[in-house]
Amino acid sequence: MTTRHDDDPILTTRDAARLLGVAVSTAQVWMEGGALPTWKTPGGHRRVRLSAVTQLMRQREAGLPAAQSARLAAELLPSPAPAYPVAPNEAQRLAALAASRLMGSPEEAVFDRVTWLASHVTECPMALLTLLSGQRQWFKSRIGIALRESPREVAFCSHTIMQDGVFVVEDAGADPRFAANPLVTGAPYIRFYAGYPVRGADGLALGSLCVLDREPRRLRERELRALRELAAIASDEVGRRG
Repeated sequence: MTTRHDDDPILTTRDAARLLGVAVSTAQVWMEGGALPTWKTPGGHRRVRLSAVTQLMRQREAGLPAAQSARLAAELLPSPAPAYPVAPNEAQRLAALAASRLMGSPEEAVFDRVTWLASHVTECPMALLTLLSGQRQWFKSRIGIALRESPREVAFCSHTIMQDGVFVVEDAGADPRFAANPLVTGAPYIRFYAGYPVRGADGLALGSLCVLDREPRRLRERELRALRELAAIASDEVGRRG
C-alpha cells in the first residue's frame, strides 16, 4: 500500500518489487544492499520512496552497472541532514533531475558551446554548467577547470539554485560563507563567482550556468545580461530532456 507524502509516495517492499518486476526477496536484497535507499518503520518494515524505485528502473533499462545504479539512486534522493542550503521543493527538484537523465551523461556540444560563450563574453577563465544531486555538484560541461565534480556541501551553486536571479560572490576570500571553502583555499582557487539557475521544463532549478575567476572582480551589466541569456538557452535545452 502506498502513502502520499511531499508528492513522492512511500512504497512497501511488495510495491517496489511489483514495479521493478522482480520477486519480493530480490527487492529485499536490493534494499538491504543499498541499491534502493530505504528506512524502517517502528514496526520493522522497510519503506522506500517512489522516486528511488523509478530511478533504479531507468538505470536498469539503460544497462548501468549495479554499483553505479545504486549510487545514482541514492544521490537523487534528498539528504536527510544536508550541510548546504536547500529549498522546500528539494525532493521535487531531485525527481525532475532524475527525469532529465542528464546526471552522469556524456559531454554534449550544445552545452559545451554555452560554457565556451559564457567564458568568452565575461572574460572569465572558468565556466561551468552544473547539475546538483543530493550528494554532489556534477559538471555537465566545463571550461578551464580539471575537476569533474565536487561535493554538494562546497558548491557555490547550491546558493544559486535557491533564487531567481544572479548569485554573485565578488571576493570569496573575504566572504565568511566561502573563505574556508576547499575550492577557495585549494584548486581551482575560486575568488570570483557569478551564476544563474538552469531550469527544467517545470521551472525547477536543476543546476546553474556559472563563471569563475581566480581574482576578485565584478561583471559589467552587459556581461551579466549575456550570462543570463546563455542560462536561458541552457534551460531551454535541459527542458527538452525531461
